[in-house]
Amino acid sequence: MSGGIVNLRQRRKQAARGAARKAGDANAARHGRTKAEKSLTEARAEKAARDLDGHRRDETSTTD
Repeated sequence: MSGGIVNLRQRRKQAARGAARKAGDANAARHGRTKAEKSLTEARAEKAARDLDGHRRDETSTTD
């Protein structure tokens, strides 16, 4: 064998971290959104709410 001494405990932990990262990346690709996408959605919702409030009729002036 030309390799050095291998600590099996460290190797198992390294493999587990790699598997967890791979699973996390897969979940992020499936379900996650970037920060820019989240902020864009929030900005669009705020603008829609402002536009809706701008078209609201004034309740104080009633015609009888």
